[in-house]
Amino acid sequence: MALLEVRQLSVRFGGLLAIESLSLEVKEGEVLSLIGPNGAGKTTAFNAITGYLAPVSGEIFFNGEKISGRKVNDISARGLVRTFQKTSVFPNRSALENILIGLHLSSRQSPFAIMLGLPSVAHDERALRGEAERILGFINLSNKKDEPASALPYGEQRLLEVAIALAAKPKLLLLDEPVSGMNPSETASFMAKLAEIRALGITILLVEHDMKMVMGVSDRVVCLSQGRIIANGTPAEIQRDPEVIRAYLGERHRRAIG
Repeated sequence: MALLEVRQLSVRFGGLLAIESLSLEVKEGEVLSLIGPNGAGKTTAFNAITGYLAPVSGEIFFNGEKISGRKVNDISARGLVRTFQKTSVFPNRSALENILIGLHLSSRQSPFAIMLGLPSVAHDERALRGEAERILGFINLSNKKDEPASALPYGEQRLLEVAIALAAKPKLLLLDEPVSGMNPSETASFMAKLAEIRALGITILLVEHDMKMVMGVSDRVVCLSQGRIIANGTPAEIQRDPEVIRAYLGERHRRAIG
């Protein structure tokens, strides 16, 4: 079953057609990776899917419901949640407070109830704090809960960003270059954590340039070039696809990851 379906999506920036008639499906429970050279349209596709960009044509369906044209918050509230290329955390807030901010975005309490300090608010605050601590434990940052996000090493900041996304209870998690800037040890740890996230029943759509990671975690890989899909298949199929090798991987790179 397709959790996400993109039909004939096109995005234009002025006279430039950044994405041309893109159609793809993300099946429930899988890890699908988008790869391709810089400027291929990967992040543009993410932005259109999540409501940050308006396509000039095409439709997007999530969980059987049309979401193209909806607002960003409306889309994320349905369980389609993303991270960004650049680390997006609240630098002056503690790790725990970062998670609490993410949880408050989906809180059932109205601003009026919060201002009045109703008992239900206090009850929810305790529950949210417990949930925030559970999420921090899941990403192995419990011992850093009181540290400001800006003081965390880069790899841990990236993990914290994923944790904020998890606080929104995603059905589909879109990760935009999550291991960019990580060293090999941090990348290996992130790959292991990705497997744990998947085990929670969360479907993953990944944009990443680290091909060892992509080939190690993906069920399927879609390669974009100049806004078009040039290949769609298993990691093994993609590594051997002549057009992918020519447009992106290069022969030496293919041998390195093969």
